[in-house]
Amino acid sequence: MTPSTSADRRGLLIILSSPSGAGKSTLSRRLLEWDESLSFSVSATTRAPRPGEQDGREYHFLTDDAFKRSVAEDGMLEHAHVFGHFYGSPRAPVQKAIEQGRDVLFDIDWQGAQQIVNSALGQHTLSIFILPPSIAELRRRLISRGQDSEEVISKRMQKSWDEISHWGSYDYVLVNDDLEATFDRLKTIVTATRLRRLQQPGLVDHVRALQTEFEDLA
Repeated sequence: MTPSTSADRRGLLIILSSPSGAGKSTLSRRLLEWDESLSFSVSATTRAPRPGEQDGREYHFLTDDAFKRSVAEDGMLEHAHVFGHFYGSPRAPVQKAIEQGRDVLFDIDWQGAQQIVNSALGQHTLSIFILPPSIAELRRRLISRGQDSEEVISKRMQKSWDEISHWGSYDYVLVNDDLEATFDRLKTIVTATRLRRLQQPGLVDHVRALQTEFEDLA
């Protein structure tokens, strides 16, 4: 797809949330492949790197003290404590991207989503919640990933309903019963929201120019 960044457009903070296993990570990856102008917000975390993960690529891996210091200095756009570790989104690169008309994609939970929506950048957010077709399918997907122990899977399942209960606070909600169909709907939503009046500051000058033309004809 042709890159969609423009000096005449403000960037979007595109938020994808879902319970673990509902498909937000896969949809996020597909979205980044669809439009290379999109950038992924690399979160910071205090958990240890998993095999194959690199600092600055999957996450910025920080110590507890470094993370707390960043929060105290207003360096995190959002942050949360999940499964014994801190997670957060560094503010500076997101602010820069938005000002340059570039969209930033967030793969975060409902707590982080609400913090961003309620922040100074909240008016430029697009929030989308991904629901699974069923709880049984959600558990099957978690098991098939082969990444977590049975204990961790059980904890994720226990947390899933709490996450799902916040679906009503999102702009859009998609049921991921078919990946391709869900992805098509996701692309449509992003494309339409980029044309939202608020995201196009150049429209004011354009309308003024039209008004001047109209007055000159009078």
